[in-house]
Amino acid sequence: MPPTTTSTTRAPGDERLSTATAVRRMAPYWLTVSLRTWRGSVVSAFLAPVFYVVAMGVLLGGFIAEDPSRLEGAPDYLSFIVPGLVAGHAMQTAVADTSWPVFSNFKWNRVYDSMVATPITVRQVAFAHLFFVWLRVTVVCAIFDLVVAPFGVFGSWWGPFGALGAQSLTGLAFATLMYGYACRVESDAAFGVVFRLAIFPLFLFSGAFFPVSNLGAVGERVAQLTPLWHGVNLSRMLSLDTVDLSTAAINLAVLVGVSVLGGWWAVSGLERRMAR
Repeated sequence: MPPTTTSTTRAPGDERLSTATAVRRMAPYWLTVSLRTWRGSVVSAFLAPVFYVVAMGVLLGGFIAEDPSRLEGAPDYLSFIVPGLVAGHAMQTAVADTSWPVFSNFKWNRVYDSMVATPITVRQVAFAHLFFVWLRVTVVCAIFDLVVAPFGVFGSWWGPFGALGAQSLTGLAFATLMYGYACRVESDAAFGVVFRLAIFPLFLFSGAFFPVSNLGAVGERVAQLTPLWHGVNLSRMLSLDTVDLSTAAINLAVLVGVSVLGGWWAVSGLERRMAR
């Protein structure tokens, strides 16, 4: 059976909503969910990154020589590590918010079924969920950047804004990928495998903690094939005001391309899932 846009039969006379209107009508639901669940994620979303910055950037960084030629232009290790940590945190927040929450919405609490019982389509449900995940990732990264700004980690006044754009786009790219994956798995046990074998290694070897040139020629090329490296690199260049336009254009093109393809992957996945 070919995929359909909804599993619910609509009554004659039901009018289709524009995507903007549909997203706006679902806003109260996602706002309520956020207000009811933010306490459960405050440690992982806000405190854990601060611990990383203090432990890795300040304490461990005190033992690392301040050599901009070996730190991709950063004057010290704290300035080097912060943009990568925030980009990596954007990825982790995005995949966490599009794994179990998405799976539960069609498997356990069936929130998606209730949404598509209205004039809202499956495609609009996916867009709305991704939009609010992207919004949350952006807010989390903005708070992170605001907290570290007094430590002098940004090379210009516009550095925090440029870096935030790169971090936000990184989160969106991974949110779409995980959303599509969550729509296609049969058990939530599959998420543990992804987190252990993909997300955690990506976080460690994407260049957030050290230049990927330290991995050797092959390791460096492999790292540069990952979307997270492009997010980390773009975030760092914008943060330190060391932008190489050609490299930045490639980083941006990869992140936008992954987001677009991931958006198609996510929407088609939910349409197939809801058509069962």
